[in-house]
Amino acid sequence: MFLEAQAPGAGGLIGLLLPFVVMLVFVYFGIMRPQQKQQRERQAMLDGLKKGDRVVTIGGIHGEITKLSEDTVTLRVADKTDIVISRSGVGSVKN
Repeated sequence: MFLEAQAPGAGGLIGLLLPFVVMLVFVYFGIMRPQQKQQRERQAMLDGLKKGDRVVTIGGIHGEITKLSEDTVTLRVADKTDIVISRSGVGSVKN
């Protein structure tokens, strides 16, 4: 009895690639898209900062914006106490 090895056909190739395609779709919709949405929302929040907004920095410091520039934000954290932080250091805006 001779067994001849058969080359996988088109159906075999699809069967081999299907798990990889499913995994790529899962990675894109499960990980990459939500992360991109979160980055867009964060950038919109940083672009929408204005004088008088009350914010919390990523380090947990609460303050009110007194001055804005392209890269920095000046926060008043107490009477006569202002600090200058990077605009990207703002964690959230409080209402």
